[in-house]
Amino acid sequence: MSCATADLPEDPAELRRFAAALAAEVHAKTLLIEKLKMQLAILRRARFGRSSEKLDRDIEQLELLIGDIEESDAEQQARTEASDSGASATTPKKPSVRTPLPDHLLLETITHDAPCVCPTCGGTKFGRIGADEREVLEYVASHFKRVRHVREKMSCRACETIVQAPMPTLPIEKGRPGPALLAHVLVAKYCDHLPLHRQSDIYAREGVMIDRSVMSGWVGHMAALLEPLAERIARHVRAGSAIHADDTTVPVLDPGRGRTKTGRLWTAVRDERPYGSTAPPAAFYLYSADRKSERAHALLKDCRGHLHADGYTGFGGLYEADPKTGAPAPFKEVACWAHSRRKIYDVHVETKSPAAAQALEMIARLFAIEADIKGRSPAERVDSRRERANPILDELRAFFDATLAKISGKSDFAKAIRYATSRWTALTRYVDDGRLEMSNNAAERAIRPLTLGRKNYLFAGSDDGGRRAATMYTLIETARSNDIDPEAWLADVIARIADHPINKIDDLLPWKWKPHAESAAPSQAA
Repeated sequence: MSCATADLPEDPAELRRFAAALAAEVHAKTLLIEKLKMQLAILRRARFGRSSEKLDRDIEQLELLIGDIEESDAEQQARTEASDSGASATTPKKPSVRTPLPDHLLLETITHDAPCVCPTCGGTKFGRIGADEREVLEYVASHFKRVRHVREKMSCRACETIVQAPMPTLPIEKGRPGPALLAHVLVAKYCDHLPLHRQSDIYAREGVMIDRSVMSGWVGHMAALLEPLAERIARHVRAGSAIHADDTTVPVLDPGRGRTKTGRLWTAVRDERPYGSTAPPAAFYLYSADRKSERAHALLKDCRGHLHADGYTGFGGLYEADPKTGAPAPFKEVACWAHSRRKIYDVHVETKSPAAAQALEMIARLFAIEADIKGRSPAERVDSRRERANPILDELRAFFDATLAKISGKSDFAKAIRYATSRWTALTRYVDDGRLEMSNNAAERAIRPLTLGRKNYLFAGSDDGGRRAATMYTLIETARSNDIDPEAWLADVIARIADHPINKIDDLLPWKWKPHAESAAPSQAA
């Protein structure tokens, strides 16, 4: 029952308690309202595809606000419990319901012995009738360790030949870092977005001084060592019949000019899981100092099939036959409905146009169909699209044509509509091929870690730094897309790749990797 509907007490002490309860209720309802607002924003983004940057900022601000409210609520609750400690001893508390802790975690059991003397009668003989158990979640900080390699020398009694086990190959000859440390530095830099100078400060708190320049040398060595594996992932991506491609900006230091220049990180993604294929997903990245069309062509060299991409003109040449040789076009264009929807959504946000809202509703119905058929075979997807999506597409095209005749041709809404109608063949090509997707969101997801890292790094140090980043993102994001822990996988790869035959590089690919017994030990111990 809400305090708002209760009668006001007349006793001053009761009135104060009533006011405190009412304030707590208002606090709780404010928190609920803000949570619901954030959930609504997230649902809107999920329904209409990727949201605009404005909506992303709104969500981030709501999350910060909710966190602040929850912290204030917890602080107030702690103060209340401390002041009412006497009363709470006699008032039964409602049991809390929490999600069980994961079974794979290491379990440490601490047994608290019962008192040896009965507080009531002084007896010393007891019989066990059971035990109460309660689990808490604790954190064990990561730690460094020294590994000393001892190779005993043995002398043959018969001929006095000295024998000794060979020294295992180290990732960096004459260097100190082990494979697990190198993997941790790489993942912290490129996956957790921690620049090397911040890592240096973190390690210093544990009493281990590793200069940033030293770790920079490690990263450079690893980029050279792991490049063949990244190239093998690139060949796997390029062998796909339907590829997603995109690019994003990377500010790069430009020595001598006193400012940064704009580089580009490109990605090509192969992800056939939406139509039930067993081919492993993978993402390949490439850095370039500019956005010339030949960079897009270099990213997708030797590829054939269908290309999911945005409206960037640099991809245009890939959809055309070679005028010199007459060779057919390497790709058929598959345009992205998420990009088209976003332009209409921006108009809706700015103008609250009912026509824009109607267009968004029809596009949302198309996305809902895709959610229903995800994971089905290509033939099933085609049948469902032709039956359910084609009528909506016909309705949407007629709506676009009718709307264009009513509004100013120079308006933003007209530009958004023409963006879609000028690509209508490419936007509707997915209907008749179950291997194709309605959007280029696979590439958008592959780009997102780069934008998060860009917020932390602000800029890359050089064009070479951009190329190293492309190699590392290829490895890490491909491992993540296959649900493989990138740090555990990289630690194993770094330990073996120096001596691994180059013609068997496929054995090191993340989707063929199996954790060794020692890396799986924690989950078995649990």
